[in-house]
Amino acid sequence: MWALPSTRRLDAVEFGVFSAVMDLNVRPALQLTEAVLANMRSARFGRIINVTSLVTRGLAFRGSYAAAKAALESLTRTMAVELAADGITANDIAPGPTQTELFRANNPPGSEGEARYLRSVPMKRFAQPEEIAAAIAFLAREKAGFITGQSLFIDGGASLGSL
Repeated sequence: MWALPSTRRLDAVEFGVFSAVMDLNVRPALQLTEAVLANMRSARFGRIINVTSLVTRGLAFRGSYAAAKAALESLTRTMAVELAADGITANDIAPGPTQTELFRANNPPGSEGEARYLRSVPMKRFAQPEEIAAAIAFLAREKAGFITGQSLFIDGGASLGSL
């Protein structure tokens, strides 16, 4: 499992890593949108759903990742404004700590990392990947056609009080 070392203090950020994290999180969303945009416009229907993160609200030692996800959140809003008249919506979902293989590799059960994350989630549990997928499926529905430019935090309440 590959991950960029994006957990650094601000005074220790390596700009090569910063650029790689930005590139990995922003460029594919723009490239994919560009690849499907003509078909969406001709159909006068489309759903763009990007995955950002709870870290856009601020989290120590995650500056590179937070900056990349905040850039993606802003890009999504720009897409929403530019594409709304074409019948295309653009939204992002912002998961909090989610029980994935990568999360567990970095925060094993019983670790200080796990405890730190659980303290920040009022529901006192981690999201399941299926819960994140359900939010994406909701935004992809035709009946979600009047929702655009929004960030949906799926975080068990972790973003509350940190706005």
